[in-house]
Amino acid sequence: MPKIKTHSGAKKRFKLSATGKVVRAHAYKSHILNKKTTKRKRNLRQTTVADQTNVAAVKRMIPYK
Repeated sequence: MPKIKTHSGAKKRFKLSATGKVVRAHAYKSHILNKKTTKRKRNLRQTTVADQTNVAAVKRMIPYK
């Protein structure tokens, strides 16, 4: 079997935790930050686990991570 190419966009956005869960960053943190509260911006810094409906697709895009 030939090697599978890794999706360039996905490898920058997702990583796998030690238990195999897909970890991602929050969106809405790049611009128009004046109207967002400090608490909201602080919570957006943290990573979160990707939704179960997207896990299979993401794992296909990052096969060797």
